[in-house]
Amino acid sequence: MLEIKNLSKSYGKLKAVDGVDMKISRGETVVIMGPSGCGKSTTIRCINRLTEPDTGEIIVEGKNILELSDKELLKFRRKVGYVFQHFNLIARLSVLDNVMFHLVLAGLDRQEATARAQLALAKVGLANEWNKRPGNLSGGQQQRVGIARALVGNPELMLWDEPTASLDPILVREVLDVMEELVQTTKTTMVIVTHEVSFASKVADRILLMDKGKIVEAGTPAEVFGNPQSEIGIKYQRLIAS
Repeated sequence: MLEIKNLSKSYGKLKAVDGVDMKISRGETVVIMGPSGCGKSTTIRCINRLTEPDTGEIIVEGKNILELSDKELLKFRRKVGYVFQHFNLIARLSVLDNVMFHLVLAGLDRQEATARAQLALAKVGLANEWNKRPGNLSGGQQQRVGIARALVGNPELMLWDEPTASLDPILVREVLDVMEELVQTTKTTMVIVTHEVSFASKVADRILLMDKGKIVEAGTPAEVFGNPQSEIGIKYQRLIAS
């Protein structure tokens, strides 16, 4: 479904992503891990061109998205769900309106948009919170609204950019539980950037480890954490064992 070839991105003299290659099959859950600053978030942001890479190809269903026109890119993004590190909710809108906002903007009938938004909120355990404002929710609940917003378009591809990074530790579990259930109950292709080792071990079909802008190891959780071949993999194995 998704193939990335020789992807690179620099910020000045900093090489954030340095020749990344990956292939992801339809329905697969791939987790990207590595130390802060290794290029994993930049990589995932390039997939739907929130960040424009310097070189490379990003092929989705046979099309290089780097060659899409603005109109074609907008159409592509409607098939891609994106969950941000920070919630990026509109404070003046209700939970329901935040979730359905992009559907209405795209021209979907408001009644249909409302029904789809309510279904998405039910999937993340917020069916009874639809009329509240984001400021009246906990951080974990706000992120679940963000997940519902990503789900509401019935995406073929879900991108998760460290969705628990901005949460207090006590709230992390509720978001991971929702993510784990979605992985298990949907057939959506997922690419997840996270630091959560135990979560990655449970949900990932494959784990990609990055370091200094490169993928340094790839395999199943058992392979990567059980018999690591890279320096980063060995550090994760020690973390698990401690």
